Amino acid sequence: MDPITLTQMIMAAVLGALIYTIIGIAPGTDETAVLAPVTLVLVLTGVDPVVILTFFIASIVAKKLTDSVPVAVAGIPGGVMAAPMVEHALVLKKHGRSDLGIRKMASGSVIGTLISVPVSLFLANLLTQFSEVIKEYADPLFFIGAVILALMSRNRWIALASIVPLALLIQGLRHLYWGVGVVPEETNVFISFFLGITIGPVILTLFELLIKDKRDTMERHSHKEIAINKNDRVKEMPNPFKILSRQELGMSSVSSLIGSVIFIMSPVGITILLGELFTRHIKDPVKRASLAISSMDGLTNAAYISGTLIPLIALGIPLSPVAIGPANALFNAPPVFTLDHNMHHILSTTDYIWATIIGAIAALAITYFVIVKYSQQICAFVFKKIPHEAMLGLFFGLVLLLAYMDAGWINIGGVLLIGIVAGVLHRWGVNYGVQFMVLYAAPWIITKLIG
Repeated sequence: MDPITLTQMIMAAVLGALIYTIIGIAPGTDETAVLAPVTLVLVLTGVDPVVILTFFIASIVAKKLTDSVPVAVAGIPGGVMAAPMVEHALVLKKHGRSDLGIRKMASGSVIGTLISVPVSLFLANLLTQFSEVIKEYADPLFFIGAVILALMSRNRWIALASIVPLALLIQGLRHLYWGVGVVPEETNVFISFFLGITIGPVILTLFELLIKDKRDTMERHSHKEIAINKNDRVKEMPNPFKILSRQELGMSSVSSLIGSVIFIMSPVGITILLGELFTRHIKDPVKRASLAISSMDGLTNAAYISGTLIPLIALGIPLSPVAIGPANALFNAPPVFTLDHNMHHILSTTDYIWATIIGAIAALAITYFVIVKYSQQICAFVFKKIPHEAMLGLFFGLVLLLAYMDAGWINIGGVLLIGIVAGVLHRWGVNYGVQFMVLYAAPWIITKLIG
């Protein structure tokens, strides 16, 4: 690898770690909504694929490290994956141990990263020999994946029932675009539909604000006061192997290994399941909460890394909730990447190893140190100075721009329509994984329906 590319990779890793250290602390920043658009822009602007992958790995590690902070300090999840930890974090906060919660979660993330990187690279190379067989059945696998994720959803029956109607909507819009000639026939509009699903809840909320009766019934909040104990700052160099107890270290390692192996499953569902399974026998509330959040955070970090690397290296198609969500632009970002020509076909095994190691090390070195030592100061700054709405507005504007670039003005209306439907389904408990799988499987589903 030449020195210029290596330098760019290091710079990208540092930049990704810094950006998502800040974004991760902002409450409610969904992983897909904040990672997918930025990654997509990097791909479309022609950045070197190995540099993009390095940026992405650093970003997901930093994001997963930092989204523990608003959970521990305010009981507000920094992202969807942090939601299962809220209950346990509130227990620690109730006992005056929010500082402990931050250190335990961040340390669990470090363990998850250290375990998932070698495991993911090993499993990816192991599955490579079966890649052609798996890719041959990719379309039905996407449909099966949608069904499996629907069965794991909070409201499984509505998730199952929504699969065919959502496929009809997606393919119906594509045929409309072909019919009026805004895109060449058989050219699938994909990226903007994907982003429409990504920010569906935001689009739905914005439309609801236009309804006076709905607007009048919305709950109003005054400025929220959050107390931060300034005496609980860490003075020494943080070490995850000292912060975690032997039991917490063991359980974090086991959960991280499991999360890496079952990368195709829903990370949220597995996090809740294993978190409760590993801690149900512990009676002391503080010890139970500490064990739960450290093992949960390790699992979520491992699931994100393995869910990106294994499908990318072994298959070249996004067969995991993470790959089909936040990491989707690494697989499919026409015209730069398609399912027949993406990072899987471009990068070598050495490229993957270097990109993963550089991205992970940069994020751990920067973000872990900063979060454990200065989390309270950073959290106070973000809560006071960086409006959540401003970040959502930025991503919403980016989605509309990409919608126009995909298929002109008509596609802005199409993306808003998909966003409204996706937002309603998400509110009803149909998770992103199901909707993204349907987006990929839609052509196959409609073909089978019409025989």
